[in-house]
Amino acid sequence: MKSIDLSSVSALEPYVQPGAREPILLTSRGQTLAAVVPVANEDDLEDLMLSRSAEFDAILQRSQERLEQEGGLSSDEVRRRLGL
Repeated sequence: MKSIDLSSVSALEPYVQPGAREPILLTSRGQTLAAVVPVANEDDLEDLMLSRSAEFDAILQRSQERLEQEGGLSSDEVRRRLGL
């Protein structure tokens, strides 16, 4: 993920302020090219980065396939095994 300072894109500055809630779409000749998405906190940033990560997506896919092949444990069983 790339990062640029807001001062280098002054046209966006009026639209990107603390507390902003709506994404801003960047267009060229009527086509949407990118979106500027507000990030309220570190959790939002982490969620955004993971949602765009091909590596994380592959981990989730492998986990889902393994769960389907091997089965899993219920939350009650995990608690029992951990003595909770």
